Amino acid sequence: MHRKQIAILGSTGSIGTQTLDIVRACPDRFQVYALVAHRSLDLLVAQAREFAPEVVCIADESLYQPLKEALADLPVKVWAGSDAVADIVTFPSVDIVVAAMVGYAGLRPTIAAIRAGKTVALANKETLVVAGELIQQLAGQHHAAVLPVDSEHSAIFQSLVGEDPQSVEKLLLTASGGPFRRHTAEQLQHVTAAEALRHPNWEMGAKITIDSATMMNKGFEVIEAKWLFGVSYEQIQVLVHPQSVVHSAVQFVDGSVKAQLGAPDMRLPIQYALAFPERVAGSLPRLDLFKLHTLTFEEPDLQRFPCLRLAYDAIAKGGNMPCVLNAANEVANLAFREARCGFMQIADAVALTMQRTAFVASPDYDDYVRTDLEARRIAAEIIDNM
Repeated sequence: MHRKQIAILGSTGSIGTQTLDIVRACPDRFQVYALVAHRSLDLLVAQAREFAPEVVCIADESLYQPLKEALADLPVKVWAGSDAVADIVTFPSVDIVVAAMVGYAGLRPTIAAIRAGKTVALANKETLVVAGELIQQLAGQHHAAVLPVDSEHSAIFQSLVGEDPQSVEKLLLTASGGPFRRHTAEQLQHVTAAEALRHPNWEMGAKITIDSATMMNKGFEVIEAKWLFGVSYEQIQVLVHPQSVVHSAVQFVDGSVKAQLGAPDMRLPIQYALAFPERVAGSLPRLDLFKLHTLTFEEPDLQRFPCLRLAYDAIAKGGNMPCVLNAANEVANLAFREARCGFMQIADAVALTMQRTAFVASPDYDDYVRTDLEARRIAAEIIDNM
């Protein structure tokens, strides 16, 4: 059996480390060709020693020399910088690129992988949020498969296998509701980053955990779903499902609904994307239906969680507005984690940035780059003056 050669962008993050769990469990199917991290030097070195990839790359160029010295005794290529990251994904030997870098930084290498015709297991949601139309155009031109890794989009993808896309009436995108689902508007004014980082169901990185608490993460997923599955945003409904068992569902024109259920473990959608179209036998957690006493679904409260509404507003306007949404949110999310703005001020900063950033109706890649820079500058100024 040919072992699929995998380049993991963001190997030291939550998705990256869980991808390596899958490789450990299935060494006859998958082999690590390249490991890429931002600046987690010690963990990257440990991963390189365990998996012996062809290439190891650190995006922060200031850490190149320490990385090279730490791996001097291994027959491994050591690279650094954003140009190197974008080059690695184009190597002929690479079969699958796991795009798990956090934030806007994941856009450029993902585009490079698609242009090279690679299969992309997409965990970096900002790529489709910022430039979904461009990504889908490039994927069609270069015959590159973009497979979702997010549990919700994987669930929809699995529910659509074998179905006529024209028979889809609605996508039902589930959300846990995060740690503040029952908080009042007054209570939300005073929550801290430490509280927001305690997600009730999922183990994720800091940035995405805060996005889950504000429900911006779900807004991003609405935008992603539009581009991944070729539906209008009006066909995507968000349901708060605190048990996180129904990962998402599809409603068809005949009224039937197909859903994917499973334990809340990200390794399942990661493995599905890596092995597609096969399913791999393994020891991942099983869902015990006899222990499920209740499954509940609620409408999201857009007054208490306005970030979700802002995401719908952004995709309704189109153009570069989702790019503005993402850039402003990255700035505000970090400011909240650093105690420079309040929880509810995240949405305030994003909304003001959307009002003040120049709108481009039909952006190209250079427009996205300019928009990202402008929106970040405006958002930072807004937060400084809050």
